[in-house]
Amino acid sequence: MATLPSNFTLLQVVPELETGGVEQTTLDVARAVVKAGGRALVASRGGRLEPALKAAGAELVQMPVHSKNPFVMAANTAALIRLIRKEKVDVVHVRSRAPAFSAISAARRTGTPVVATYHGVYKAKGALKRWYNAVMTRGDLVIANSEFTRDHVIAEHGVAADRIVAIPRGVDIERFDPVHVGPDRVARLREAWGVAADDARLKVLLAGRLTRWKGQLLLIEAAARLKAEGRSDLLLLLAGDDQGRHEYRAELDAAIAAAGLENQVRIVGHCEDMPAAYLVADLAAAPSLDPEAFGRTAVEPQAMGRAVLAADHGAARETVVPGVTGWLVTPREPGAWAAALAEALDAG
Repeated sequence: MATLPSNFTLLQVVPELETGGVEQTTLDVARAVVKAGGRALVASRGGRLEPALKAAGAELVQMPVHSKNPFVMAANTAALIRLIRKEKVDVVHVRSRAPAFSAISAARRTGTPVVATYHGVYKAKGALKRWYNAVMTRGDLVIANSEFTRDHVIAEHGVAADRIVAIPRGVDIERFDPVHVGPDRVARLREAWGVAADDARLKVLLAGRLTRWKGQLLLIEAAARLKAEGRSDLLLLLAGDDQGRHEYRAELDAAIAAAGLENQVRIVGHCEDMPAAYLVADLAAAPSLDPEAFGRTAVEPQAMGRAVLAADHGAARETVVPGVTGWLVTPREPGAWAAALAEALDAG
């Protein structure tokens, strides 16, 4: 691994440290900077990844950078200016739109290089929203987390090709390595999820927060179709929390009950040990209704030796090799997903 000067300091600015690709990537980069001999600061409101950030040797600076209130954003700019000067920050790395306004302004006013990672394909139906999204292109350099995202940013915002570089998000291949996951971790998760060690059904894991576009309802519909065809040798595990989307969670429960899938679909909640989760499963699914800018949950299972069913759009086309590491399935089509699941069942 390359080394950094001992006085090198990176400041990442991210709204919160809960679950998700942005947050995990923030943690991964902080860990890498510290491992390379530098210093890693993270300005954020904080969240459940705080202990992991501390364990990585990084430092959390709590501030309300998640806020879209213009008065709070102005205060954040002043606070970030003080932080950059006090800690002698060398590079500011901003990872989300709301904090980007404060972070980029603070970097400019202190003469500090600033980069921004464009993590998602943000929707914009009007000029105001497009202007808001474009804040992520105002750094000295724009990082796209896939070629798909890079193409989108160039087309959407007219960014010069030499100002944007695609750096695939990737995963921590030391953490996501089957060799490093002991059987006790897998057994604990099986017990917590109520999955017997001798359960012979094909266990399919969909990891992601409970939100409609992640495709949980689509997968439930596909399972219902298989059940109607007499296929009951499938167990769906939906790992993720609703983050306050209680109505959607209720909708999932109702769909499971209506299809009589209570014994075949389990909503297991937030999971802290994703490497073990992939080993509890036989297969992973990433049925996102809209294109993923990268799609960590289509890559992590492959690192753990598990094939993946992924929606055939977005960056999944860059990370899944059909017939080798998984299947690319027609997006939003329950029949196509039922057929793909049936193929996986027959292959097993």
